[in-house]
Amino acid sequence: MIANKILRKWANNEPVLNGWLSIACPFTAEIMAAQGYDSVTIDLQHGLVGYEMATAMLQAMRASGITPMVRVPWLDPAAIMKTLDAGAYGVICPMVNNRAEAEQLVSYVRYPPHGVRSFGPTRANFSAGTDYGTHADQEIICLAMIETAEAVANLEEILSTPGLNGVYIGPADLTMGLTGRKYRTGFDREEPEIVEAIQSILQKAHRANLRACLHNGNPAYAAKAISWGFDLVTISNDVRLLADSARSSVEATRSLIGGTQLPSADSCASGGY
Repeated sequence: MIANKILRKWANNEPVLNGWLSIACPFTAEIMAAQGYDSVTIDLQHGLVGYEMATAMLQAMRASGITPMVRVPWLDPAAIMKTLDAGAYGVICPMVNNRAEAEQLVSYVRYPPHGVRSFGPTRANFSAGTDYGTHADQEIICLAMIETAEAVANLEEILSTPGLNGVYIGPADLTMGLTGRKYRTGFDREEPEIVEAIQSILQKAHRANLRACLHNGNPAYAAKAISWGFDLVTISNDVRLLADSARSSVEATRSLIGGTQLPSADSCASGGY
């Protein structure tokens, strides 16, 4: 089986830079995978992506050599198992709130006797290797999202779940879960109480010998998260990168042309274009 590069970087104490895909397009996935990320995650929860398209996106990313992961829509065995059969090397599961749910998550990711995953790696048998069934439990990453007050309260129990590789913090939901609508929604939190909560999750994960991952909105915050000790940081997503780049291009062009007037419709029609 092809080795999971995330696990190899972690073994060398190197942070992982993760990309994020919300647009249902194999070409977008191919482009993102070629930009130097260590891993790229397809978002089936909030992204505009379904299962068949996610499979095509996994195929498009294969040539790049990055490690592909998927955020599944929910704690659902069918979605998790099919995602892995399609070739994902890691599962990020939202809204895991207690030890029982963490145990369920692990069981859906691991084959017996460590779990209840059904054997049928339809694509993974080709994309990962014909010995997939022998090594999958050791190579597939299982991450529980910590993003509610209940999850924070039950964090030590969640972290004690055998077979869990780590936790993935969703700062937008975490902020709402801990404070309601006291603050703006979004990533890159600066509020002291939220930063303290994020760093506490990080420290507890490391004390349990598990990995800590954080979703970020920009490179500066991702770099700061790495300086805190995070093992994996998501820098941004394809939607935000496209929007920011397009806006920057338009604003730069408008600034450069200043007060220059565009040709009128009449002059264009008469051949003056």
